[in-house]
This record gives sequence, structure tokens and C-alpha cells, in this order.
Amino acid sequence: MQNAINLLIGKTPFLRLLLPVTAAIITASLLPGILPASLPAALGGLLLTLSSLLLRPQGRYRFRWLFGAGVSLILYSLTLHQFRQHEESVEPVPPADGQYYLGTVLEIPEVKPRSIALNVKTAPPEARKVILYLEPDDAAKGLTPGDEIVFRSNVKPFGNSGNPDDFDYAGYMRIKGFAGSGYVPRDDWRKTGRQTETVLIIAQRFRAKALSFYRSFGLGDDAHAFVCALTLGYKAYLSNDLREAFSTSGTAHVLALSGLHVGIIYTFISLLFSFLGKHGGGFLAGRCLIIAVLWTFVFTAGMPASAVRAAIMLTLFSIGTLFRRHGSGYNSLAAAAFFILIFRPHSLFDAGFLMSFSAVFAILFFNPKLIRLYTPPNRAAKYLRDLLCITVSAQLGVFPLALYCFGTFPTWFFITNIPVVPLVGIIIYATLPLILTGLLCPLRCNFISALHASFQWVEKTLIEILLKIVRLAESMPFAQISDSKITLLQLILLLLFIYPLTGYLSSRRAPPLIVALTAMLLFQLTVTHNNLTRPEPQLTVFNTPGRSEIAIYHDNRRHSLDMTENSLLPHPEKRILFLSDATFISHYYGDGRQFPLDVLILSRQTSFDIERLSALFCPAVIVLDSSLPRRTAAGITRKCAALGIAVHDVTENGAFSLKF
Repeated sequence: MQNAINLLIGKTPFLRLLLPVTAAIITASLLPGILPASLPAALGGLLLTLSSLLLRPQGRYRFRWLFGAGVSLILYSLTLHQFRQHEESVEPVPPADGQYYLGTVLEIPEVKPRSIALNVKTAPPEARKVILYLEPDDAAKGLTPGDEIVFRSNVKPFGNSGNPDDFDYAGYMRIKGFAGSGYVPRDDWRKTGRQTETVLIIAQRFRAKALSFYRSFGLGDDAHAFVCALTLGYKAYLSNDLREAFSTSGTAHVLALSGLHVGIIYTFISLLFSFLGKHGGGFLAGRCLIIAVLWTFVFTAGMPASAVRAAIMLTLFSIGTLFRRHGSGYNSLAAAAFFILIFRPHSLFDAGFLMSFSAVFAILFFNPKLIRLYTPPNRAAKYLRDLLCITVSAQLGVFPLALYCFGTFPTWFFITNIPVVPLVGIIIYATLPLILTGLLCPLRCNFISALHASFQWVEKTLIEILLKIVRLAESMPFAQISDSKITLLQLILLLLFIYPLTGYLSSRRAPPLIVALTAMLLFQLTVTHNNLTRPEPQLTVFNTPGRSEIAIYHDNRRHSLDMTENSLLPHPEKRILFLSDATFISHYYGDGRQFPLDVLILSRQTSFDIERLSALFCPAVIVLDSSLPRRTAAGITRKCAALGIAVHDVTENGAFSLKF
């Protein structure tokens, strides 16, 4: 075991650099503000100084650890500083009524049903990334990346809805570097006329022009959305149904700009510059051009973690070919993680980052072992074997994380990916001549127009075939395991089962098998414990903006209730009334009798008479569901406070639950 670890570290020198970076991120998140970043930096500098003094020929081996320890401490300190800088950048914007802010549009504005969403970086002293929702008009739709605007808005921190099955949206936005959001009416913002020029903003402008150019292809809405996501990493056009179809079928990875896409682009670029030769100055120039074009593509696509990871690994591969060296895949993967985390420490907590690196690590680990299981008789069988082995390898690494993060896993992935992955490559290659002929169409040449129309038909047909395969896979029975979320401990135990078991099947040695079986035993014990301590069912009023939703929440699922206006809700101990129409109160004059309630839920209606309701029902608590207008809810809250009645507004306070 020790020899295997030493061999791994020897072949992956970047792993030595990655370990202190990862340690700094974990300690900074678990123990915020405990250790000053300057202390490990000073100690690291001291160790480097000592190593330079003590590393003489006679003592080189004895004191060489000083240099490594010094570098590790400096990297630890640098990462700690970067982590805390990020934490400061996502602190809420100080509240200031009526104050105007200056900001720069960072990305392409996204058109939503009732607003235009902008990612904006405010100017110092705040210097925060915020999301602004502008009242839609032509001026808002005409904004482009780099435009400077002055605006007035009450920017608030992100908050979660407070539902028991809630996604941690606030934490997700902090990882992405955003401090808050705010709504801006059309009269509360203006363009200053100035523009900011940075590499990322220029790339975003190019991306916006490319998206506009794609409209000229004449594809349908779903096909256009798919090709924008596939080639430019822009997923705002994708409908929720289409996203769900790809997720359920196990092909969601083709929508995320990943190593598959970057690898296809890299292959095309390499062929494009192959005329420069394989030796001498031409080969050097070709490698430099390939790297430059590759990173231009990644910048244009918005630099998602999966694309950056693939670009770093391919860059290292290209540099290695210059020196006729073939590096370790594990080392390239560790290098990619190191460079991303040193600049974006919070990426370690991003599900996309974790799943991307887990998939590649699993491919490097499992794929060689799976390939040895079967020797194909011909080239076609070899292609199918390789494709299936890569797909299964990636999913072996990803599915524990998918269960931990989302509680879902596609069951038919190994079948769906066999036709989808080759089709993705063909579609990307078919898009390139479509773009080229589209650029030449203004020449008004009949031959080019006919050629462009032919490529248009090919592109549209291929995408339609792919989408039909995805939707067919989504409709298959048992297409997805759902509501099976696991804990962090179960995730670790599952990984400790999968990897050592594979190691045992390859080496037939007892220690990996013992580790795997022990991990599986502990995993089963945790499952049994969770089943025995399962939370009781709860009657829950959910915070669902704009509508009323009341359900029994049990086993991480919402079990809907058949609701009618003014109905009593089922509960073994509590008296609960759901009231959505208060007109009958106007016909009730009262005879002194009361109908005491434990919970009164008010919904939809805007003219509730709280004095009369409290006199009639004498509720212990009044719950305001999320279908009530905000002004109505605020008025009811004030009246309840004056009458001494407890009130729970689910929009402000999160979901309201009672044990069932």
C-alpha cells in the first residue's frame, strides 16, 4: 500500500501542490478567521531560507523536505488569502435607501418572463457582483457585456425559500461569487456611455454576436437552444422540459461544455494546423496557435470548470508533445485542479467542479481495467467497447456524487450514451461548415446558398434525431432513480467500496477487499439507522412563490392534498382550517359562539377581516401562504401583532410544518 502511494505521488508531482491548496480551503471553511494567512506564509518563507542554507551536497537528501514544506506553507497561505478575499466579495451590499450605484454588465443579459436579468459588478467601494432584474423594455434588452450603468436598487442578500426539500440557493450563489440581487424599475437606471474592455468581456461580446448569428440558421427553438448549449455553453435558451429530458436520460453532460466538447474542438484545431508540420519552428508555432484558439473558445464559452479543466489538461499535453514527453493523466488532472482552486478556491464546493473531476478520475482509474475484460474482433466492436467502457467508468465515479448532491441517478445511461455521444461529435463537426457557409452567404452566390441550405438540413435533422433519442430514453420505465439522497458519510463509504473493490478485482489482493467490504457494511448500517430514525410525516405549507401549496412531506417527497376552498385539513391532533374565500364571513353576524382553531391558513384572498376572523375562530397561529400579495400579507401581519395573535408568513419565514 505504501509503495502504491509513493508511486502515485512520484508520477503526479502536482498532487503535492494540490494537497496544501485543498487543505487550506477545507480549514478556511470549517474554521473561518482562526488562522491569519500571514503566519503560514512567514513560516514557509523561513523554511525556504533554511533549505537554501542547509542544502549542501553532503546534506541535500537529509534536508530536502524543508523546501517542500516551505512551498506547501506558502501555497496554503496564498489559498487561504484567496478564500477570504472571495468571502469578503460576497458580503451583502450595505443597505442604503435611495443610493445610486455604478456597475458594469459582465455577461449577456438574460430575458425572463417579467424582467431582464443582468450580472453586474459594482464599482468600488462596494465592488460586489450582483444580479439585477430590470423592468423589461427595449433599452434593457439592448444592453451588452461591458456597458457601464448607473442604477438605484435595494440590493438584498440571496435567501432560501425555507422548504424542507430546499436547494441551498444562497450557498450556491455565494460559490458563484454573487453578493445579492435587486429589482430595478425602468426609470431607475441609465447607461453612462462608457464601456469596460477586459478579455472576459470581449469574449462575452463575441459570444453574444455568435448567438445572434445562430438565429440565421433557421433551426427550431429546441434545436437552436441545443446547439447554443453544445457549442457556446449558453444554456439560457433551454426549456425546463428539455433540461429534464437530458438529466433523466443520463446525457446531461452533453449540455455542459465538458472535456467531450473541448476534445472535439481540439481535434479539429489540430487538424486545421497540421500543415505546419511535426518538427521544428512550424510545429512550435502550430502548438502555440492550438493553445491560443483553444483558450479563446473556453473564454467565449464562459469558462465553466469542466471546460477549463479540459483546456488545462490539453494545454499540458500540447506542451508535452513539444518535448516528446507523454505525461501522466493523473498528473494533468491534478494540475488542472491546482490551477483552478488556487484562483477559485470556492470551486471545491461546486457540484459541477466535483462531478467533472470525479468523472475524469474515474475514467483514468476504471477504463484501463474494463477494457481488459473484452478483446473485440473488429474495429466496430472495438469502438463500441471503448465508448461503453468510458461511459460506465465516468458514471461509476459520478453516481455517488449525484446521489449526494441531487438524490437522483439515470438508470439507462449506458444505453442512451451509445448513440448520443457519437451524434454530439457529428453535430459539432456539422456546425463548423454551417457557420462557414453562413458567413459567406452575404456574397449572394447561389452555390454557397445551396450548400448552406444543405448543411442547415443536415444540422436540423441530426439534432432532431438526438432529441428524439433523449426523449425516448426519458419515457422509458424506471428511467431515473429519484429521492435517494445520501449523506456525506455515505458518500465517503460508497467511494471506499467502489474503488477498493475494483482494485481487488484487478490485483486479487486481500487488503482492498477488506476495505471494500468494511465500507459496504458501514454503509448498510447507516442506511438501517436512517430508516429506524426516519422523521415523522409533516403537514407543510410550502413557500412556492405566487401560489398555494400544502402537502404531506415524508421520505423527502411532497404528497399533495386535494384542496378545496374553505376546507378543514386532515390532522390527528390539530384543528386546521384552510381559508381562501372570506366572503361567507360577511354573512355571519355571530351568536357569541366561537370555533377555536390551532392553525388558520389564509390564502389568495386580499380582503380578509382579521378582527372578525379572530373573533370567530380564535386561532393559536395564523399562517399566510405564498399566494397572498405582499402588501396584503404585510397588512395582516401588522393587525395580528396588534391583536396579539401569532403569525407565520411563509414567504418571509419559510415553510410552516406540523408533525402529522
